[in-house]
Amino acid sequence: MSAERYSLSPARGVYRAPSAEAAVHASVTVPGSKSLTNRELIIAAIADGPGRLTRPLHSDDSRRMVEALRLLGVGIEEVPSDGEFGPDLVVTPAPLHGGTTIDCGQAGTVMRFIAPLAGLAAEDVHLTAHETALHRPMGALISGLRDLGVDIDDEGTWSLPFTVRGHGRIRGGRIEIDASGSSQFVSGLLLAAPRFDVGLHLVHTGDHLPSLPHIDMTIESLSRRGIRIERPGHGEWLVEAGVPRAKEVVIEPDLSNAAPFLAAAMVAGGEVTVPAWPLHSTQPGAMLPEILHAMGAHTSRHGGALTVRGGDSIRGLDMDLSAASELTPTIAGLAAFADSTTTIRGVGHIRTHETDRIAALAGNLRALGGEVDELPDGLRIHPRELHGGVWPAHHDHRMATTGALVGLRVPGVEIDDIGTTAKTLPEFPRLWERMLAGEAE
Repeated sequence: MSAERYSLSPARGVYRAPSAEAAVHASVTVPGSKSLTNRELIIAAIADGPGRLTRPLHSDDSRRMVEALRLLGVGIEEVPSDGEFGPDLVVTPAPLHGGTTIDCGQAGTVMRFIAPLAGLAAEDVHLTAHETALHRPMGALISGLRDLGVDIDDEGTWSLPFTVRGHGRIRGGRIEIDASGSSQFVSGLLLAAPRFDVGLHLVHTGDHLPSLPHIDMTIESLSRRGIRIERPGHGEWLVEAGVPRAKEVVIEPDLSNAAPFLAAAMVAGGEVTVPAWPLHSTQPGAMLPEILHAMGAHTSRHGGALTVRGGDSIRGLDMDLSAASELTPTIAGLAAFADSTTTIRGVGHIRTHETDRIAALAGNLRALGGEVDELPDGLRIHPRELHGGVWPAHHDHRMATTGALVGLRVPGVEIDDIGTTAKTLPEFPRLWERMLAGEAE
């Protein structure tokens, strides 16, 4: 397998988004889920023996997680795979030693999942991130870890960079946090909780809890490895102390990364098929067939594949995307071509992702002639005739892929840095152009 097949460094710089000269007819295989890959890496690192991740994602975010765990002393080996996007990973647990600095890059899963694990290390672990990610919320997680007895030196900033002064163990017990800013606060604590001395009783105190499917994903991943988790009430979790079972885990395709490809069938006409679409999934992207159908697409499943075919028009909707906020950029791109206004609600927390996604989407669409209202928790998009122009990626992979989607129907859209897609989908430009050429992956 050539390195080009799963390179983590696509060409950076300006990318002139190709326009669709005809309806698309393609099958697009997408690599593994970033969310599942990084969760399974954490669980495998604290399991009772070596385990294997089959068809994991190889991207900037997953590479950051692998590097972080290796710096903590975990063995991670690349082994040949029958997949087309890179090797499998064999993870060998080891006592966590610390005494290191971990650069989380732009990966929210790394900063929120590694911080609790660092409390189990025998020495200090200094966590930092790319300058564009230092603003991302960490206060609720820092507060929760301190309530568990973890010593954290953040110089009073409640944000990265900070140092976790590990002592090799965390007692655990009951804590309350407000996870309104990110479901990753909950997932990070749940993932490390089996190795706490007495487990964890976690209570969310806020009025809003975004991205619940991601928390369900964390619970399901732990449960499949023998960890017992109870939910005595809404926003409350009990995790028993224990050691996760080592096993081989096959990583599902990343359904959210499939979103712009499936949406392309609605913008350009034609149909796009994504193979190996799971019958059941806790990924937020599993909501795509329902959402796209509501917006006017024809969706069907056959032989484990999902096919989306463009309809006569794209319908504007009023929708709550709080459970699948990562789909907001793709849905906003579709809404720009709808037959009526689209309102997206419940996604206020995406203002603190790689960029303020609400402001960035509004600004980018307006710059191309669109009309968009920013709401406190979302967007209202009024379809207007668009023209070409620069589409800033804002260091955000989903902003870049949305620019490519808009460019299918609007000639002259230039994404200022397509390399941002390396965060979760390094192969994006190649897959996008093959889709337009009608080549099957």
